[in-house]
Amino acid sequence: MTLPLALYSLLAGLAESFAPGLLRRRAAAGREDPERLGERLGRASQPRPGGPLVWLHGVSVGESLSLLALVEGLRARRPDLALLVTSGTRTSADLLARRLPEGVVHQYVPVDGPQAVRRFLDHWRPDLGVFAESELWPNLLRSARRHGTRLALVSARITEGTAGTWRKAPASARSLLGLFDLILPQDRASAARLTELGAACGRELNLKRAGAPLPFDPAEMERLQGLAAGRPVIVAASTHPGEDTLVAGAAEGLGALLVLAPRHPERGGEIAAALAAPRRALGQSPGPDDPVWIADTLGEMGLFFRLADLVVMGGSFPGGIGGHNPLEPARLGVPVLTGPDIANSADVYGEMFDEACALTARDGPDLRRKLAGLLGQPALRRRMREAALGYAARQGESLSAALDDLAPLLPPLTGEGAA
Repeated sequence: MTLPLALYSLLAGLAESFAPGLLRRRAAAGREDPERLGERLGRASQPRPGGPLVWLHGVSVGESLSLLALVEGLRARRPDLALLVTSGTRTSADLLARRLPEGVVHQYVPVDGPQAVRRFLDHWRPDLGVFAESELWPNLLRSARRHGTRLALVSARITEGTAGTWRKAPASARSLLGLFDLILPQDRASAARLTELGAACGRELNLKRAGAPLPFDPAEMERLQGLAAGRPVIVAASTHPGEDTLVAGAAEGLGALLVLAPRHPERGGEIAAALAAPRRALGQSPGPDDPVWIADTLGEMGLFFRLADLVVMGGSFPGGIGGHNPLEPARLGVPVLTGPDIANSADVYGEMFDEACALTARDGPDLRRKLAGLLGQPALRRRMREAALGYAARQGESLSAALDDLAPLLPPLTGEGAA
């Protein structure tokens, strides 16, 4: 073990005695689930299923939901496997509770202290651990290998800033990355940075490109279509402060219903007050004269995207957010508009621009012009819809290849399944 990793392990062990108190304070502030704090200390709240077990981990909403495609793929190929999914935030846990297939277990990931990690691994005894994007917790990874767990890092993403930090401790970076049996980088830039740090990278895989269409409630869909009263629907998805009024101003007077879904639903009250709009979280529905409806709930974007004639992706107007993944509406054939800040999904957006299933707007006035133009040209919207569906369908091909790469790391089939 390198000196920096040894020091980290020592400090983590010393700090672990403070973890229960810290977690209780976080729970009081709404940042932890008070009923499941034991899981964060490695104390399982559910029994381990029998047989071989694959553990998949994504820290937050985007990473954990991107694992759903792998969950479905593994269940289809290896129904003998038990699947455990861990995440680190309350929002991700709430969404996974709605989206995980029956029989797949969710737990919160333990803090990276030696005792919590040991309790977690002793209980779950995973045969394979699959980590999404950039989760490199030294105690968790090293202890998993000591327990005999094989490890994969998929859809691996590393920014230049993070790479710069690891370059200051190159031996530690090589040591941690060397724990993985398989590393599938998310993009070329991440592949280059990981290789420089000593990783042996395989083919590229961006799990956020490979998901299935979001689920929805058909009965509620029919009800909301009636409430739209024949108006076209614009959905502003994952908006951040400052974007709500920008999009509302751009859509004003176009004869459309704007469904405004903030990235953080807890902002619903302040947005509703600013725009004098009804809120779904309070059970309020849009009336025929309401130009804006605040969709401040979790797990319903599949419903809202299906209602949409056009989608404006938030986090993309100046503010340093970097935009959000446009593939969820694209999988449903909805034309996408975005602001200029798309750094987080630049490759995807570039391809969608090339295939004419997404457009960019410089600012609020430019967004208004493009919204008005598309609402006035149904034939153009149909062409964009067809292009979006075709583009999204092609993105799933990499998932099958990734499952092929994971297959040698899986425990062997036994009994009838091996025949």
